[in-house]
Amino acid sequence: MKSFFQELKNRRVYRVAIAYVIAGSATVQVVGTVLPIFHTPDWLQQLFVALITFGFPIALVLAWCFDLEGGTIKRTCGDARAIASSRRVWTLAAVGLLVAGFAFAGYWFWHPWKTTSRIAATLVETLTAPPVVEKSIAVLPFENLSDDKQNAYFADGVQDEILTDLSKVADLKVISRTSVMQYKSGAQRNLREIAKALGVAHIVEGTVQRAGGRIRVSAQLIDARTDTHLWAEDYNRDFADVFAIQNELAEKIVSQLKAKLSPAEKAAIEERPTTDLPAYDLYEHAKTLIANFVLSEMSKDLFEAVRLLDEAVKRDPSFFLAYCELAHAHDQIYQIGFDHTPARLALADAAIQSLRRLRPDAGETHLALAKHLYFGYLDYDRARQEVTSAEQTLPNNADAFVLAAYIDRRQGRWAESTRNFERASELDPRNVAILQQLSLNYENLRRYADLGATLDRALTIAPNNVALRTQRAGVALSSRADPKPLHAAIQTILAENPNAASLLADQWLALALCERDPAAAERALVTMPPGGCYDAGIPFPNTWCEGLVARLRGDESSARAAFANARKELDKMVRDQPDYAEALCALGVVDAALGNKGDAIGEGRRAVKLMPVGKNAIEGPLLVKYLAIIYAWTGEKNRAFKRLDEAAKLPSYLSYGQLRLHPYWDPLRGDPRFEQIVASLAPK
Repeated sequence: MKSFFQELKNRRVYRVAIAYVIAGSATVQVVGTVLPIFHTPDWLQQLFVALITFGFPIALVLAWCFDLEGGTIKRTCGDARAIASSRRVWTLAAVGLLVAGFAFAGYWFWHPWKTTSRIAATLVETLTAPPVVEKSIAVLPFENLSDDKQNAYFADGVQDEILTDLSKVADLKVISRTSVMQYKSGAQRNLREIAKALGVAHIVEGTVQRAGGRIRVSAQLIDARTDTHLWAEDYNRDFADVFAIQNELAEKIVSQLKAKLSPAEKAAIEERPTTDLPAYDLYEHAKTLIANFVLSEMSKDLFEAVRLLDEAVKRDPSFFLAYCELAHAHDQIYQIGFDHTPARLALADAAIQSLRRLRPDAGETHLALAKHLYFGYLDYDRARQEVTSAEQTLPNNADAFVLAAYIDRRQGRWAESTRNFERASELDPRNVAILQQLSLNYENLRRYADLGATLDRALTIAPNNVALRTQRAGVALSSRADPKPLHAAIQTILAENPNAASLLADQWLALALCERDPAAAERALVTMPPGGCYDAGIPFPNTWCEGLVARLRGDESSARAAFANARKELDKMVRDQPDYAEALCALGVVDAALGNKGDAIGEGRRAVKLMPVGKNAIEGPLLVKYLAIIYAWTGEKNRAFKRLDEAAKLPSYLSYGQLRLHPYWDPLRGDPRFEQIVASLAPK
């Protein structure tokens, strides 16, 4: 045994072993940090570790069998002495393998790739996160200390008014309301973490207490990077002075941050929103409902917001900001189709006229008019002019950048739209609605990796959001024709909360159609809320979905009856609004299902003519897709392929998964032309 150890020393095996361990460990650490930065899978790192580890016995054997003499490599295993001790070579290999096995087991047990993945993720976040601007600030929700908890909206209003005043200062970066409202007071707030999540250097927090005719407001300004309290102030005054308190607070914060304040900005800060505090409370409640609607998509929220705002402006006919929200609510109701009538558009017109009467040159007036032109009249060129004017005096208004992104998207400027959504997200980083809209850009562009990453960002903010969860799970269906993730997500959500069924009924039904599952389609249909059968902006009545489900289960009689009812609803809609392209398109599809070939083709073609792709890059391609369906269902295959090929080459919601799985396209299956178009959208 002594001679064996002496032989190891003579052959420099000890040196090789020590050098291999040092070099191998260093290499594993470096690779374990670098690979996750490039988003490589864990198995690749694990394979690399295994190769390094089990290369150890090989290195020992090579050190035994070869030696370096005089600058040349000399084989030592071939002499008589080595042959006689061949058993020692096997012993050395076995010992090396045993050591490697223990080393790999220990490494596996501690999962260092998880640790290094976290290190790498932190490194990526550090390298890619935008630098924090010195003059950046977030105004967190003020805590309501009043005995009457009904004053919660009032406390929110105090904070919101300070935030609004600060946002008018071009020399500041101010985080929007939607993001900061997620940090309601209650549990102890970690200001450093909040500031990091919002991308700001400074935080304002405070309290509001209202009792009788008095109000007490306390506020403090904090450098969140160092937890240093820079300034604090307490106000105890008559309730009527609340807006003066807010304005004073805003100006003192601007002064503390040494931000430039122009005379126009100072005047804007000192402008009082209303003299009627109950009206202001109604306004704040309505504003919250409108902000929440984007993800909840509950039509009642918009109508309730209109009711509250009508009451607010009735109390104070000069309440400028209430008219802004009122115009926006009416425009949303009109554009989405909850009430797509001239009467609803006239209500929005009236609110806009009040704004122009009260403050014709205000940035808020320009922004409201831009929204009205966009949602109500599809006048994108004039809307762009107005939103550009709004940005001059509303430098921190995320809504202005969101609207600019909408306009860019409608006009087919996808790169500009994406940049504007990203800019809006900088000002409103915790607003999942903005991230969701950004994800729709990627979905239309069929950039599914970016789509998934953006939805993952949104889900870190709202992990339980049903719409986001189903949208994320649906990426596999769209990109790879794989319905399993969406199926699993829907089943999980329903198991967690059966009441969530109405929120995912549309995706559930679409999935059931793709999976040709009549039972699941029936269950989805039962939970579908009014207006749940819409496809983007195409207003299919719920009776249309009833017909699709009946046809799926083979009940053609019930299907025709449901389609006939859908036709009645759509025919009335089109008679009332003859230029409503989306409704005309839906009517054409229903007529195609009923076998009314001439009417179906005429309606589908007129819809495309009313809203061509050049006028609307979102609904335009959708109408082209449905015209292809109309042609397919009426036996006009050549025309169907021409329109489908056109739709497949445009940014749109048309996907590989839809073509591969949805029953809409059954009349075209088996034709080589169809398979060629499907292949053009297949995952690369």
